[in-house]
Amino acid sequence: MNKSHYIIPVFVPDLGCPHRCVFCNQKKITGLEQVPDNREVNRKIESYLETMPKGDGIVREVAFYGGSFTAVDKDLQKELLKPAYEFMVKGDINSIRVSTRPDAISEDILVLLSGYGVSTVELGVQSMDDEVLWKSGRGHTSRDVLRAAALLRSWGFCMGLQMMIGLPGAAEEADLYTASELTALAPDMVRIYPCLVLKGTHLEEMYFKGEYLPLELGEAVQRCKKLLVMFEKEGINVIRIGLQPSEQINLSGDVIAGPYHPAFRELVESAAARDMLEHLLMVVAGISHAREIVVEVPQQDISVVRGHSAGNVKYLAQKIGLERLITKPNSVLARGSIKVVGIDGQKVCYQMHRTEL
Repeated sequence: MNKSHYIIPVFVPDLGCPHRCVFCNQKKITGLEQVPDNREVNRKIESYLETMPKGDGIVREVAFYGGSFTAVDKDLQKELLKPAYEFMVKGDINSIRVSTRPDAISEDILVLLSGYGVSTVELGVQSMDDEVLWKSGRGHTSRDVLRAAALLRSWGFCMGLQMMIGLPGAAEEADLYTASELTALAPDMVRIYPCLVLKGTHLEEMYFKGEYLPLELGEAVQRCKKLLVMFEKEGINVIRIGLQPSEQINLSGDVIAGPYHPAFRELVESAAARDMLEHLLMVVAGISHAREIVVEVPQQDISVVRGHSAGNVKYLAQKIGLERLITKPNSVLARGSIKVVGIDGQKVCYQMHRTEL
């Protein structure tokens, strides 16, 4: 989200989920044991609003996270939505979103959500490969995703789709297939999560029995890089890559194994930046050696282009003998763009966006 869009998160662990996916332990992910009631929701919204700016161009949104919001009893859905709706009626917040399962969407549910001002629904798709869904214990099929997406579109909801890479049985081809199928549904946004082995999950048992092998970090980064490019080529906003670090979600906490990194998205975007630099310098400019390169990038992308812990600079030092990579901010360039303007003191102009990879 940009700086003018503020999220008030309400976490609802295990809320109504009829299945136990092999990778899931919502209590670990959210850090919560109990489902909040309407008073807690009200207090949380009030607390967040005290710290949020007001004015034109500021969007404040209440987001119910947890994965299965619409699967619970309708009375509980109403209890949780009511305080958010009342704040929206007063003009204190602008929108409400919920996350749910593809098989927990129906006409009746959408009537309820519409009545309480919900404008965005995110579906936890995870995969469009039915064998992968079965092995992961999801309890729904790809047809459920297609049906839910069609319903959301027919009702005019903003639609988000979530996918996971590296699930049991999911080779790279299966993840690329899922991304292709999600792209065809034209979502307004997507989230990409690498599958992690968390304490208290069936996947933990599978891992220790040797029945599941998680992706290595580098492999997950490369796979997500391809997915990021695929989605952005179609104009689909990728709003998150990787789980949010928390007290529980870290390598010294409940992550047993898998491609976890607190700056996972930066690793993915840096991998794309490395590919762009290599292409611009070696293919477009046709150089095999350079001591100094000057590039212009959006201010927010400077660290991305240099790479996590200057990884891209070190890579180019080995590849072409680079001694200095000078990064200058350019306010005109779009995020994800690189413009090479100097090579060893000579002015040049080579530019590309990661969607051109």
